[in-house]
Amino acid sequence: MSFNHIIGQEAAKQLLQNALRKHAVSHAYLFSGPAGAGQLQTALVFAKALFCTELEDDACGQCLECRKVEHGNHPDLTMIEPDGASIKIDQIRELQRIFSYRSENRNPKVYIIDHAEKMTTQAANSLLKFLEEPQSPAVAILIAENGQALLPTIQSRVQSVPFRSLSPHMMEQVLVGEGYPAALVRCAVHLASGLDGCRKILNENWFAEIRNVVLQLGKESLNRTGPAMITASQKVFKTELSDHLDILFSLFHLWFKDMIHVQYGRKESLVFIDQAEYISGHASARSTAQWVSYMDLAAECQKKLRYNVNGQLCVEQLLMGLGGNTPA
Repeated sequence: MSFNHIIGQEAAKQLLQNALRKHAVSHAYLFSGPAGAGQLQTALVFAKALFCTELEDDACGQCLECRKVEHGNHPDLTMIEPDGASIKIDQIRELQRIFSYRSENRNPKVYIIDHAEKMTTQAANSLLKFLEEPQSPAVAILIAENGQALLPTIQSRVQSVPFRSLSPHMMEQVLVGEGYPAALVRCAVHLASGLDGCRKILNENWFAEIRNVVLQLGKESLNRTGPAMITASQKVFKTELSDHLDILFSLFHLWFKDMIHVQYGRKESLVFIDQAEYISGHASARSTAQWVSYMDLAAECQKKLRYNVNGQLCVEQLLMGLGGNTPA
């Protein structure tokens, strides 16, 4: 992997590659931004580029140094992540011990601390001393969703590299290119944060099943054919899908929004792309105000679910509301 494989973080890549070209690499960086934006992948590419013997401002991926990083056995690269719920002082002390030895190939030693905001106060204070007085040439890369959660004294000693959320369109291109079904991907990118989050739900068997159930329930309820309650009972509450009702309500919200997209001539914005013909034929069956009210109802039921209201009652309230029989 090289900088060319990092998606959608042009400002971050430019900053890091300029530092490499000018031989002006900072002693410490803070990669901050939403989960799944590519911070860890960028950190590993940056480390490879620092070690690479072939390229000045990127990682060739072919030289021995690059391959050591890719295989996870480079002696001058150390990774730290939470041990349980936090990063503990013993982990930072072990880092200091490792860095007391000289580099094998005149490389700077590099350490990456993932979820750096989860350091205990003792660990953060120990790291602060290490940042100020490293025992050998070193480059620190701290990764945090919220950089402001780090000690102000640490923040003042690192160069900030902000990462932005990837757009749904950008994530969709990547995931479809990886072979995931386009219809599922279009839903996933509107439900999950970042590529890793999308991949996680796309790899779950229940995700395709719950999407199909939402389509069936949505069509049955809007046509007022009556069996929606039976379908919910059989296909949701007697299966593992009952563990994923939050996603069910989110999918309903997107389904109703698609109806509004069609009403306003925005078919390119459809989430349920494989249902374009059905949506186009039924969007006019309700007014925009009614579709918005259904979106509000889905959000209300989802909120009740999060406040531990019985899940089956929440789903039944939604289905009755779609059928025009909203319970008191």
